[in-house]
Amino acid sequence: MADAKVIPFDDDRSRGVGRAAKGRSASRRRSTGEDGRPTPQSAQEGGQTPLAAVPEPEPAPGPEKEPEGPVRGRETPFEGEAPRPDAGDDWDRRIAAGLAFLRRRITGEYEVDEFGYDAELTEQVLLSLLRPLYEKYFRVEVLGIENIPSEGGALVVANHSGTLPLDALMLQVAVHDHHPARRALRLLAADLVFVLPVVNELARKAGHTLACAEDAQRLLERGEIVGVMPEGFKGLGKPFSERYKLQRFGRGGFVSTALQAGVPIVPCSIVGAEEIYPMVGNLKTLARLLGFPYFPVTPTFPLLGPLGMLPLPTKWTIQFGEPIPMDDYPPEAVEDPMLMFNLTDQVRETIQHTLYRLLVRRRSVFF
Repeated sequence: MADAKVIPFDDDRSRGVGRAAKGRSASRRRSTGEDGRPTPQSAQEGGQTPLAAVPEPEPAPGPEKEPEGPVRGRETPFEGEAPRPDAGDDWDRRIAAGLAFLRRRITGEYEVDEFGYDAELTEQVLLSLLRPLYEKYFRVEVLGIENIPSEGGALVVANHSGTLPLDALMLQVAVHDHHPARRALRLLAADLVFVLPVVNELARKAGHTLACAEDAQRLLERGEIVGVMPEGFKGLGKPFSERYKLQRFGRGGFVSTALQAGVPIVPCSIVGAEEIYPMVGNLKTLARLLGFPYFPVTPTFPLLGPLGMLPLPTKWTIQFGEPIPMDDYPPEAVEDPMLMFNLTDQVRETIQHTLYRLLVRRRSVFF
């Protein structure tokens, strides 16, 4: 015991490593063949683990490399990457655009056409006010918008209903928002619209004009999309019991206008507007005193006062039919009353049959 030699721990570990290294070198010599490659059998006999199972050594720590692809929470964009818009910058742009709009309104640096149409005010303000009613309240579904031409004039002929002309306004939003060319619909309105205070000015700014053949033809020849509802007040103020039954389309004045301008007629059917104000009565005496074509009585108006003017949240569908070309007829065809009658009846029957088809596929008035 006195002659025993104490081996330090570090020395013992180094000796163990040396012995292991010698064992590995000897095993490597035994496991190699004539070509210098290791044989699996000799590796198993020597108790050596195959090289494929030996884990690769971890790389030495070095400078951290930038990961490829976007990294969540990173503030600085990569080289060549467009910076993401900040919420504050977005609000700044909106405020700047709003102030510029107000400045143009105050200084008068905006354009209106000969009919009083203000495109900027309509797109920035009027349609924006109607859009929540269109998208959230009535949840309008639009079909066949591709039947409206991307350029050039066309006459959109639609049914009219609902006690108040909300269907005309929703039709205007549908054409502007869903058409790929974002086309503006110029509606032909009744005389009453242009004698009411405030309504007169707003209608002109929104692109509406008097329902006369001269104005309609001028707009069509300029390549505008013009909308007309030939039923007029007869369709707008019909009782609820006659819903979705088209009234007379007049004498076919809209057909002669389209024929003279050489533009197609696009039939349009609107489902859902009939039920927003179910008209169950008409106070004709009061209507004459006020100068109105009718004074409606609904289940909520005038019983609930102003609250009764809130429309019911029905589900709407607007479908544009295939265009009926008018350029195949000569200009003198407008003098043929039978042709005008047949074309008017064709447009009316197309709208009526489409209304029936849409009503059949409708699941509910409100869904």
